[in-house]
Amino acid sequence: MGHLARWAATQPGKIALHFPETGETCTYAELDRRANLATQWLVGLGLQPDETVALLCDNRPEFFEIAFAIRRAGLHYTPLSIHLRPREIAYVLQDSGAKALIVSSALADLAQELVAEGAVGERLRFALGEGVPGYASYEAGLAAYTPAPLPVRPVGRVFLYSSGTTGLPKGIRRPVMPPEMHAAPEPDMHWKHWYGFDDSTVYLSPAPLYHAAPNAYCMRTLNEGGSVVVLKKFDATACLAAIAQYGVTHSQWVPTMFVRLLALPDAVRAQFNLSSHRCAIHAAAPCPVAVKRAMIAWWGPIIKEYYAGSESVGTTVIDSETWLRKPGSVGRPVNNVVLHILHEDGSEAAPHEVGQIWFEGGPPFAYHNASEKTATARNEKGWQSLGDLGSVDEEGFLFLSDRRADLILSGGVNIYPAEIEAALAQHPAVREVAVVGVPHPDFGEQVKAVVVPGEPASPALAEALRDYARQHLAGPKVPRLVEFVSELPRSEAGKLLRRMLKEQHRGG
Repeated sequence: MGHLARWAATQPGKIALHFPETGETCTYAELDRRANLATQWLVGLGLQPDETVALLCDNRPEFFEIAFAIRRAGLHYTPLSIHLRPREIAYVLQDSGAKALIVSSALADLAQELVAEGAVGERLRFALGEGVPGYASYEAGLAAYTPAPLPVRPVGRVFLYSSGTTGLPKGIRRPVMPPEMHAAPEPDMHWKHWYGFDDSTVYLSPAPLYHAAPNAYCMRTLNEGGSVVVLKKFDATACLAAIAQYGVTHSQWVPTMFVRLLALPDAVRAQFNLSSHRCAIHAAAPCPVAVKRAMIAWWGPIIKEYYAGSESVGTTVIDSETWLRKPGSVGRPVNNVVLHILHEDGSEAAPHEVGQIWFEGGPPFAYHNASEKTATARNEKGWQSLGDLGSVDEEGFLFLSDRRADLILSGGVNIYPAEIEAALAQHPAVREVAVVGVPHPDFGEQVKAVVVPGEPASPALAEALRDYARQHLAGPKVPRLVEFVSELPRSEAGKLLRRMLKEQHRGG
């Protein structure tokens, strides 16, 4: 018996899911029943263990029943960002080998565009809710089944994609697990004790479920028998209202959300009783010191930060009390993993010296269909890295210096310049282009394109390039700023000097 089935048997009437905007709720009994039907349906489609289903879905109840069904059917599911363009989705579908695509009716326009542009190919395709032309009905599929014992299958897993330094997404696909693991705890359970998760947890998720961290912590809450409060989208006042209304105990944020929360008038903040709130988790991007100080002053020492990646090679954590003593740090490693800062020649950096961050002793991983990328993430000693730069102090506390060197972090979203550069380079008016992140008061960073034009520079050309980018890239990747220059800084070998470019343009 898996976690969900156990809770459905012992606390069937407990609310597992709350959706405040729509008023929808789902008990453990109902979630288990729907997941049972969805599992039978997936097996009935002929999907075999270890195969993949892609999910293009907004924040809605079906996301969870499908995730549990995938696990029970021994499959993988790949959540797709709803901001991807058809060509980006087509790449992930092809690379992941997805046998089926399930879409939300709220994304009907994008779903139909995928079919029109041939992105879906011959894959099975289904639509949730009211349905989408050209897609079979998910509800009709489930209606053909009644609750019944499920076949014995391996334990399925989420199959995540993150952007790569070449601009193409990188998949992280781990093997399905033996059937006896259905009721087993995760191999790494440090989060449960560190954050204090149990069956009394009420977890607020104000972020999209297709992101790795919200996905993981919602599922962890349900596996522990708690309740999840899911917002359709982030809204600062709505978050405070949800904490007060549902007695939220745990939550997860990115720094941009903190900025928006702090921008609320004092009178608005004072309306809500936040006394139930005992753990606020944050990650995804470096948080400005002043912002985090202000949040701790408001919410108290309940804020806990972690640094990690979907690759799961290592994790550091830090609580509020320690952070106030070490402002700007992302903590020290957990799970007996050893942290190393290495220079380019492989030598260990001294305290406060910046180098690449490596983890020793973490579980091995591989990027899907990308052996060369996997090789760059592992050294000859078997240590693994996310490619980020940082330093440690004398006590071993990690401070991030830069993330993935050329990575742009905007509102908690990882953006790689190479993909944007490749798209803009196709415009006939672009001779050369380089993209950097420049400071933004709310998002941390915003995308700036530095262009050597092939025709006279003008505001009209800048807007034309932004329009061109919107046609080919997801929204967060579209440059907010375009600056025209006569040449880009390059080495004698012709290599773009990106660090020099950053220094020239980070003043905005």
